[in-house]
Amino acid sequence: MIALFHTVLYQPIFNVFVFLYNIIPGHDVGVVILAITILVRLVLYPLTSASIKAQRSLQDLQPKMAAIKLQYPNDKQKQTEATMEMYKNNKVNPFTSCLPMLLQLPILIALYMVLQDGLNSKNLADSLYSFVGNPGTINQISLGLINMAKPNYVLAFMAGLAQYLQAKTMSTKNPPPQAGEGAKDEAMMSMMNKQMLYLMPVMTVVIGFNLPGGLTLYWFFGTVLMALQQIWLSKSSKNEGNGNVIEGKLVK
Repeated sequence: MIALFHTVLYQPIFNVFVFLYNIIPGHDVGVVILAITILVRLVLYPLTSASIKAQRSLQDLQPKMAAIKLQYPNDKQKQTEATMEMYKNNKVNPFTSCLPMLLQLPILIALYMVLQDGLNSKNLADSLYSFVGNPGTINQISLGLINMAKPNYVLAFMAGLAQYLQAKTMSTKNPPPQAGEGAKDEAMMSMMNKQMLYLMPVMTVVIGFNLPGGLTLYWFFGTVLMALQQIWLSKSSKNEGNGNVIEGKLVK
């Protein structure tokens, strides 16, 4: 499994990292990390787009979910069947929203290892493909002042702020008041999302204090790009007239 991880993720990312470092003017490692972030986002774009659309659809379907709970208040099986039928009719897969996060975790681990080795100029010759030139050493300093190999508090706070703004664009709406008791689950979901809105940025900052600045910079760039993608898809959906659920009204 370790050998597979090294071959499929670590080595390709490591070689892309070194290749970009060789060709980017000034050999600025911060620019290299930005380029890698864009490449990763482009590769994951179809999956993240599907995830964002699924999350939006789930939010828009909350009034219908509340109506189902009102229709079958004491029958969990009927609620489940009606909910699954609603997902099918609206072409929504609730599991799609989790997939990009699961895929990003091994990429994040691989990138952490790449930065640990690359920024400290370790294993360069051993891990490079034959067609990628060996720079010998990699300059850890970006913009002449930020050490990408060491934790950076400013970058950690920037990543936390970006995490907050990104989560804000996906905030869950409160259930409509007409839904009554049937909206308890939706109200709880909304409350949990609001808690995560503040908890995740704090966790990002705390974790960022202990990570190399390069990885925190990657997280910052990636979060900003994700937020922009969410805003773009949201505007595109509105322009296409796909939003058929009206906030504050119970849709049956």
